[in-house]
Amino acid sequence: MARLYTCDLHNHTCMSPCAQLDMHPRALVQAFLARGLDIVAITDHNASENIAHIMQAAQGSPLVVIPGMEVTTREEAHVLGLFQSLEAVAQFQEIVYSRLPGENDEKRFGCQPIVNELEEVEAFNTHLLFSATDMALDEVTAGIHRLDGIAIASHIDRSFFSVVSQLGFVPESARFDGLEISAALGIAGGRRRFPELAQYSFITSSDAHCLNDVGRSCTGLQLESPCFEEIKLALGHRAGRYVAESLP
Repeated sequence: MARLYTCDLHNHTCMSPCAQLDMHPRALVQAFLARGLDIVAITDHNASENIAHIMQAAQGSPLVVIPGMEVTTREEAHVLGLFQSLEAVAQFQEIVYSRLPGENDEKRFGCQPIVNELEEVEAFNTHLLFSATDMALDEVTAGIHRLDGIAIASHIDRSFFSVVSQLGFVPESARFDGLEISAALGIAGGRRRFPELAQYSFITSSDAHCLNDVGRSCTGLQLESPCFEEIKLALGHRAGRYVAESLP
């Protein structure tokens, strides 16, 4: 039976250079559950190594974790890629790393720890995750779609690192499955600000970089079950699934 699921599809871990170090798997899962979230996506900047550990930390709980990544395009626009499996996000990760220049400088940008579900640091990501890839926007979304993923333009209302801030518009050629509105504006505010984008599904997310921000802005999705394929249907408003643009 279909019901409304509370979803937060944009969250970072301690590996993202701009996130706090207490955003490790066990703490994140505890925060997700405390906020009453049903489905979350883990979307570190240009990286995915902490996702498997989040899934391990969530085992035995009702929380559904969607593998993802927030990619920085050549234009310095952020794009969320959501995937059905760890294998798919790992394939996309290989592409991103092959197109991401530079090595991290911990003194300048901070450490990028890979932390397991037991709160143990297993390694440090040495890629310059803060940087932009050399992939153009359409190349990024096409790469996501080739792996049957979902491509969402991140926080389009922000004045930096968004498709609108960098290009001035949302290109149809990118074939976005949805557009994200930041927590500051919300979906209703996004509809008022962007009436020309009425054909797109809008979501809102926390874009959490610290534990206090987890679940601060969520999207309701009417689904038959909490899984990736149902999210795809809801974003496409197919088979009775849809985005509920306000939560009760």
